[in-house]
Amino acid sequence: MSRILVTGSNDGIGAEIARVLDAHGHEVIRHARSAERGGSAGFVVGELSSLRSTREMAADVLRLGAPDVVVHNAGWGSKDESRPVTEDGLEQTFQINALAPLLLTASLPKPRRIVFVSSDSISRGRVRLDDLQHEDEWTQDAAYADSKLVMTALAFALARRWPDVLSNAVHPGWVSTKMSGYAAPLTVAQGADTPAWLAVSDDPEALVTGTFFQDRKAIEVNAQAYDVDLQDALLTRCLELCDATLP
Repeated sequence: MSRILVTGSNDGIGAEIARVLDAHGHEVIRHARSAERGGSAGFVVGELSSLRSTREMAADVLRLGAPDVVVHNAGWGSKDESRPVTEDGLEQTFQINALAPLLLTASLPKPRRIVFVSSDSISRGRVRLDDLQHEDEWTQDAAYADSKLVMTALAFALARRWPDVLSNAVHPGWVSTKMSGYAAPLTVAQGADTPAWLAVSDDPEALVTGTFFQDRKAIEVNAQAYDVDLQDALLTRCLELCDATLP
């Protein structure tokens, strides 16, 4: 059995991923952004819009034991009309969806598997290395799509850098949650299925790396995610932004 960290697991898809993995006998470390959201013992707390809080969360995880698997499920999309900036001076969508998973990964020992819960919105994403944080022009949709594209490219960069680690990204589908809206057609159980499968399955289809999945199938969504020069540039720049190095 594995020890598995699932971020953003107090509700929605993350809670279901954690429930499924726990039901299969794995030791699950759950995460919430605040003690109030966690609601009970057994959660680590970390605000992913803060570099300091993300590092403190990693330290709390290590006190419980280094995870064998990390599922980066927590995500955020702005509902404001103006560009949000965190206490670190970073665009908030980019920090939560792309930088925080990388910082958390860099703050823990290498796991056996990493699952990045991405989005098919990356199909309309575009990474600009000279404007990663949309300082020139910002919209909710572009910031979200581009941050998930950066996340996916980082997942693939880690797959290349750590060939002994299975590092993959997954689109869970349009799932009925607080974040995605309750008009969405899929249940949280459907959305959690592929991330949970990637986290632990010994099926040959799951024992791959540097791959984007939907419904347990490998798909390709945006060519930028597979550009190895862009992957390396993003990895270097994002590690600089969060002042981290990889183990």
